[in-house]
Amino acid sequence: MISKEKTMEAIGVMMEMFPEAVGELSHRNSFELLIAVILSAQATDVSVNKVTPELFAAYPTPKDLAQAPLEDIIQHIKTIGLYRNKGKNIKACSQMLLDEFEGEVPKTHEELMRLPGVGRKTANVVLGDAFNIPAIAVDTHVERVSKRLRIAKQKATVLEVEETLMRKIPKDLWVKTHHTMIFFGRYHCLARSPKCSDCPLLYMCQEGKNRMKSNEK
Repeated sequence: MISKEKTMEAIGVMMEMFPEAVGELSHRNSFELLIAVILSAQATDVSVNKVTPELFAAYPTPKDLAQAPLEDIIQHIKTIGLYRNKGKNIKACSQMLLDEFEGEVPKTHEELMRLPGVGRKTANVVLGDAFNIPAIAVDTHVERVSKRLRIAKQKATVLEVEETLMRKIPKDLWVKTHHTMIFFGRYHCLARSPKCSDCPLLYMCQEGKNRMKSNEK
């Protein structure tokens, strides 16, 4: 793995490439963000943003969503993958917000992860984007970039990638780093066709160099 110094060098380059990197899920408050992130599991932010305006117009509060018939909720989100299971989760999540948190989205990792449909990644996104509490959510982009640049071990689990990034990056940069790495992975270091030939990090990316050599053959 590369050192803390090299890691920050790489992050600095990514931040220069994507200085305006932010979360791309549309939301107006912490409740809408929570529901949007639950819906985004194994789905694109674009697909989620297409359905949430009407969903939140119909059910703007946890009480509204908790009381809505499941089939009505599903009609709003049926273009998203795993829509039936997600419909059940966001309805149950809204009910738990009412029952245990007075209708407010909790601000701790432990409490968030008690909510239906909320895993570690979702909790981290909500903490960082809704409350500006330092957290690094490791999605497919963050994991891919971390491993390609050897910031994390190739066989590291998602949790191990998160722990490695937390060790190597200052806490006050966790949220910004999370979004920057997502943008870098989503728009530059793509899964199938990374833009290695014009990547400013090629000099420190062995995988990229290997890809370039393979393309020359």
